[in-house]
Amino acid sequence: MLHLEWKPKYAYKMFKKEEQKNLMSACIRRAASLHQIKIIALSVMPEHIHCEVQVSLNMAASMALQLLKGLSSKIFFEKNPKARLRYPRGHLWSRGKFAASVGFVQEEKVRNYILNQEEHHKETPLRTK
Repeated sequence: MLHLEWKPKYAYKMFKKEEQKNLMSACIRRAASLHQIKIIALSVMPEHIHCEVQVSLNMAASMALQLLKGLSSKIFFEKNPKARLRYPRGHLWSRGKFAASVGFVQEEKVRNYILNQEEHHKETPLRTK
């Protein structure tokens, strides 16, 4: 299992509205289902994404991230053409990413962390420059 995190390019808060959050969640889930990636937990925050996924042993974390970021971006722009106004070149996601393997001992902690992101960020707001 893997804990993955990534954010939109330029740290724009693209997913403030519930409609945008739900659309992105659906896009990520669709991208995962097309590539045999099982999503255990998913949290779409206004300025970043957290998810816990299960992948086959022959898929690297970087490949899972590439597939999720690439296809979810493509689907998002197809379903939401107005987003192209902010991202005219179609590059929704930043180059940065986080990936960590999750053992069975840590699994519950990671899942709770992902599912309680809104509470976590109310307590410790992200600082932006």
